[in-house]
Amino acid sequence: MAQRPWHGSWKSLRLSAPKTSLIQGGVRKVHAQYNDSVELVEEFDVITDKLLVRKWRMGGKLGGEGKWEYEIGVDRTSVGNEHLMISASSPSLSRTDTAKIFEWRIRNLPYPPDTYSVTVDSPHEITVRTTNKKYFKKIMVPDMLRASLPLTPDSLSWTHAHNTLVISYVKPKEILQEEAVSAQERKTMKTIRA
Repeated sequence: MAQRPWHGSWKSLRLSAPKTSLIQGGVRKVHAQYNDSVELVEEFDVITDKLLVRKWRMGGKLGGEGKWEYEIGVDRTSVGNEHLMISASSPSLSRTDTAKIFEWRIRNLPYPPDTYSVTVDSPHEITVRTTNKKYFKKIMVPDMLRASLPLTPDSLSWTHAHNTLVISYVKPKEILQEEAVSAQERKTMKTIRA
């Protein structure tokens, strides 16, 4: 994942960034432009205000636009190359948060539940591994990094069903407060309807 612009105070940087808001097809899209050609786009359900997508784009090395990196949600616009595609049976990780929980889903993991180990091994990463050594993944939690909060094992839980490992982490009160401030800011933001 590329370097993000949150070194120092993320709150002051987030509040000072110029933003635009657009409602299109039942989704509110908020675009923020940070220094050094860094862009953030967040998409929210208009009715529930649930965060559907958070994606970042950094400027390219040669001055062009970089590729979008998805922090939450998945890229539904890309069309696979008909000659070269990722196997449909390969494990795939996606993040979809709820109001009080960070949640990741790793699909296509067919092993029994006692095979998995899900732990907090560093202040900002969750590690998933299997005892049969068939799967290993470190999951970064950028929200906690931006808030300078360490992960705690007590807030971590997981379940496995239907070949999907669901990892949940309870959001700390500082993150909930920050999300409430962002929600209030979205309510007062001028919005274009398309």
